[in-house]
Amino acid sequence: MEPQKPIWKRNIHFLALAVFIAGLAFSEFMPFLALYIETLGHFNHQLLNFWSGLIYASMFVVSALVSPWWGKLADRYGRRPMILRAGLGMAIVLSLMGAVTNVWQLLILRLLQGFFSGFISNCNTLIATETPKQHAGQALGFMASSVTAGTLLGPFLGGFIASFLGYRFTFFVTGGLLFISFLLTLCYVHEEGFKPISKADTPNFQTVVQQLRSPQLIAGLLLTTLIIQAANSSINPIVSLFVRELMHHTGNIVLVAGLVAALPGISNFLVASRLGALGDEVGTQKIILSGFIAASVLFFATAFVQNVYQLGSLRFLIGFSDACLFPQVQTLLSKNAPQQLTGRLFSWNQSAMCIGNIAGPLLGSTISGAFNYSSVFLLTGLMVVINLLLFRSNVMKHLPKH
Repeated sequence: MEPQKPIWKRNIHFLALAVFIAGLAFSEFMPFLALYIETLGHFNHQLLNFWSGLIYASMFVVSALVSPWWGKLADRYGRRPMILRAGLGMAIVLSLMGAVTNVWQLLILRLLQGFFSGFISNCNTLIATETPKQHAGQALGFMASSVTAGTLLGPFLGGFIASFLGYRFTFFVTGGLLFISFLLTLCYVHEEGFKPISKADTPNFQTVVQQLRSPQLIAGLLLTTLIIQAANSSINPIVSLFVRELMHHTGNIVLVAGLVAALPGISNFLVASRLGALGDEVGTQKIILSGFIAASVLFFATAFVQNVYQLGSLRFLIGFSDACLFPQVQTLLSKNAPQQLTGRLFSWNQSAMCIGNIAGPLLGSTISGAFNYSSVFLLTGLMVVINLLLFRSNVMKHLPKH
């Protein structure tokens, strides 16, 4: 009889499927979110860019505020309940987005989405705490590959549905997909090694910092996450508008925007797991440095594209650099965090990611409204260069020597 797989391995497979579906759901509507907003009122160029950035970023304002609180509850009650809470809550909220009649209703639902957020991050936290440290890089890389595979297919599916059935129906499909992820977790995921921390024993911020081997290293990783997310998300609200400009307002803009948005996911999916395993062997920090260098070059080059073919080619290449960055930062965080504090630190990382997702779109939409879309890519390239310098000074010198 074939021996049964360890629970941590089975969790990886089921949660990888769950985050694949979640990635599919979350990326379905993002390529045309600005175009959907445009149907909810009469906006000029500056106002449309403003609303696109605000509605995109609004979810992350709430998420940044509540993530530490959810992290405390995860330490007290487990990561699995937090996954279930996020999956069911967002399934309901995202379905309702298909029924809005004005931008204010959409804004309120995005804020509620932020309150219920944390599905993917809690899946990663459960994997990080249940997986043996020597396999953490490969496990988190596999999770990242699954998310990006969903992110890859989501814009295709969303663009197809929106083209033939309308924007609104896409949100109903999104809610249904998240409900499937909720059911997968409910039925097949088990949390074996969790040891609850009572409310009285829940460490405060100062106690957590005192228990860290290197607070400077953790702070540097959180700052790195913040800037990575700010850089990546600065262009998200304007991608469909930039594609429309490059296509001179003709052709199937929604479908092309979905394809362009999906291209980074293809390349990311191809290499994320392999880069995680490679980082376990040669040093995760080396993979991150390579990602910074590649991303800065590619973002600067994107500012000078003249057509959607050039844009698509560079967006495909940026997926390789993405695979070198955020999943690898999570791996460093996992490898350098005490196991009993992993949930708390991952919730801080989630907050840092949310702050980046607030700052990036607002900055990108402001710059594009005041100047042009190419300026956003120049700004993003500069942010990556700054992140590279900060990573070298705030993280690498505090890494333990082996």
